[in-house]
This record gives sequence, C-alpha cells and structure tokens, in this order.
Amino acid sequence: MKNTYEIYLISDSTGETIDRIFIALKSQFPDFKYNINNFSFTRTQNQIKEILKNIKNFENTIILYTLVDKDMSEFLLKEAKRYKIPCFGVLGELISNFSMLLKQKSLNIPSRQHKLNDEYYDRVEAIQFTIRHDDGNETDDIEDSDIIILGVSRTSKTPTSIYLANRGYKTSNIPLINEKSIPEKIKMNKKKLCIVGLTTDPERLIDLRKNRMRSLKERENTNYTNIKMISAEVKLARKTFKKFNWPVIDVTRKSVEETAAAIIKIHEIMNKDG
Repeated sequence: MKNTYEIYLISDSTGETIDRIFIALKSQFPDFKYNINNFSFTRTQNQIKEILKNIKNFENTIILYTLVDKDMSEFLLKEAKRYKIPCFGVLGELISNFSMLLKQKSLNIPSRQHKLNDEYYDRVEAIQFTIRHDDGNETDDIEDSDIIILGVSRTSKTPTSIYLANRGYKTSNIPLINEKSIPEKIKMNKKKLCIVGLTTDPERLIDLRKNRMRSLKERENTNYTNIKMISAEVKLARKTFKKFNWPVIDVTRKSVEETAAAIIKIHEIMNKDG
C-alpha cells in the first residue's frame, strides 16, 4: 500500500488559489494518496509556528503555500527546513518536484484538472442541492447538507451558500425569524451536522436592508429597517445560537470569501473531531 501524505495548504488569503493549484497538481499523479489540511488567512509568524507545532507526522507531510509577504515566505521555508518538511511555493517547479518526491512519473497532460471526474459531478450536485435549499426551502432532506447556515435577513446567507457550493459543499441556509422558524431536525441535530450562525452589526444591517428595499423599488418597511427592531433581532439570534451551541461568525467586516473560508475551517474541525 502506498504512503498517504498529509498535504498542508497555507495561504495568506482565502486559500482558493492554492486549492486550485493543488487540484491541477494532483491530477498528474493518479496513485497519489493524501489528506488535505487547509490554513487560510495565515499572516503572522506565530500562526506558522502553531501550524508546524501541531503536525504529528513530519515524514509524510508536504507543505504548499501562497504567501505574498517575502519575510513570511522565508520564515515558513526556514521553519519547514528545521522540521525537515518539503515546502514549496506555488511559483516553483511543482510537478517536477512532486515527481521526484513521490517517485512517480508525471503524466504531463495539459488541463487534466478539467477532466469530468467525480469531483466535478460532486460540485455540480452541491450547487443544485444548495439552490434547492436556499432561504429555508425543502427542509425535508436538510440532514443531507454538509453545512447549514442560519441568520437574520441580509447576513449574506445566500451568496455564502453559493460560494460554498462551488467548493463542493451541499449547503442549506435558513432565515432566522425566531426559534420556531428553525426546523426540528436542526435543533435535535442527531447527525452532528455542521451548523453555523451568521450575525452582523445592527447599524450595518440597516444600510443593507434599505439598499435592498430600494433595489426592489418597494416602500420602506419600518419594522424591517428600524434600529430597535433590528437590534432585538440580532440579540435574539445570538441568544439562539448560544442555546444550541452553534458557532457564530460576525460578517460585518468580512467578504463572502472570508466568511466561507471560516465556515470551511469549522466544518474541517468538526469532521476531525467526529
């Protein structure tokens, strides 16, 4: 049986670039067995130290990284060398390096990553599932979700769900009106699903809701854009998330990509714990 490698993908942003590069790279090695460990938004040397400190098997570990800051890149390379871990920046000659490291000859097939394989069809299925389960629709099979997002109106639930679907995660999102609006299957959560609450600053929420009303050319709903009502909504949502022990992400200053990256990290941690 061939070795299973622990692949560490380290990025100073969302990690999407390094993910795509690894997909292209692994497609050249059909017998390559691996586990993925993603670390996005890595921007300090302490974060790098923490990542390396928690690696259990140095012998079968490989690090790939996209770090814009030169000092960070040099620090990672120095630390990886100290642990004797192969470490490659994405601009290096990755395919030839992997060929030597894995003792496999590269297929050298251009655009092999675009082949219609299982991963492609899984991603299509995830997108279809997510569209069907947008905004609280079709909750009967909600337990088939990889990720479930809850939040009050205008907390970026739909765009975040679509982004996650494009990464291959079947995602359902539920508008949180009150506790009664939450499906019982989610409250019970017998399958230990990854459920995440989204929240935001009430002042920011007012602007988003007013813009939404203007875009729809509708008269302003005073309850929908009232600061006291919104503050109460947000407070109740946080209380609900705490009651069911669901992790919470504040999306006030986050892009959809950043929110999705944080949710993926939560999903990965839950899967490891499970």
